[in-house]
Amino acid sequence: MGDLTAGFGYLMKGQRWVARHGRWFGFGLLPGLLTLVVYAGALIGLGYGADDLVGLATPFADDWASPWPGLLRGALTALLFVLGLFLAVITFTAVTLLVGQPFYESLSEEVDRGEGGDAPGPGLPLWRELWISARDSVRVLLRVAGYGVLLFALGFVPVVGQTVVPVIGFGVTGYFLTEELTAIALQRRGLVLKDRLTLLRGRRALVLGFGVPLGLAFLVPFVAVFLMPGAVAGATLLARDLLPPPRETARPAPHALDKD
Repeated sequence: MGDLTAGFGYLMKGQRWVARHGRWFGFGLLPGLLTLVVYAGALIGLGYGADDLVGLATPFADDWASPWPGLLRGALTALLFVLGLFLAVITFTAVTLLVGQPFYESLSEEVDRGEGGDAPGPGLPLWRELWISARDSVRVLLRVAGYGVLLFALGFVPVVGQTVVPVIGFGVTGYFLTEELTAIALQRRGLVLKDRLTLLRGRRALVLGFGVPLGLAFLVPFVAVFLMPGAVAGATLLARDLLPPPRETARPAPHALDKD
C-alpha cells in the first residue's frame, strides 16, 4: 500500500512541478493537442461505425430469435468500443511522446537539473533517439495489443468479464503508461527496453500507483493533454527513485541504447 501511495505521490509532484514552471507546462501541451485532434476523430469514427462492424462480423446471428441478436451485438459493440478506448489510452501516450520527443526530452532534462544539478544523457543525435523511441514504442504496443486481445476474449466470460477483466485492463494500462513515460528519463541513463521492464517489474506497486490513476484520468476528454507535461515531470522524478544511486549519475557510452 505504501508503494501505491508513493506512486500516486510522484504523479502529483510532477503536476506541481509544471504548475510552478508555467513556461514548461505550455511547452509540453503542444504535442498532446496535436495528437488529441487525431485520436478524437478516430474514436468518433469508431463510435459511429462499431455497430456496423459487429453486424458484418456476426452474420450467423441473423436467424436467431429476438432478442438474442440484439443482445449479442450490443455486448460486442460495447466491448469493441472499450477495446478501442483501451488501445487509445495506451497508444496516445506512445504517439504523443514520439511526436513531442524534443519537447519532453527538454522538459525531463530540466526536471533532472532542478532536482540534482545534472541531466544524464546518452549523447545520441536526435534522429537516433527518435528511432530508438519509435522502435521501443512498437515493441511495447505489440505487448499491449496481445493483452488487449486476451482481455477482449475474457470479456465474454460471465461475471468475470464484467468485473475482474476491467480491473486487470486498467492495471495493464497503468503499467505500460508508466513504462512509456519513464522511458524518457531512463533512456537518457542508458537503459534499453528489456532493462526498463525488469526495473518496473521489481516495483509493481509503485508503478501501478503512478500509472493507474493517470490511465483513469486519461479517459476524460482533454484531460490527457493537460496532464501530459506533469506526467512527464512526475515520471522523471519516479525514474530517479527507481534507479540505484550509482546508475543515477552514470553516463553511458553513446552506443549503449542501441545495443538492444
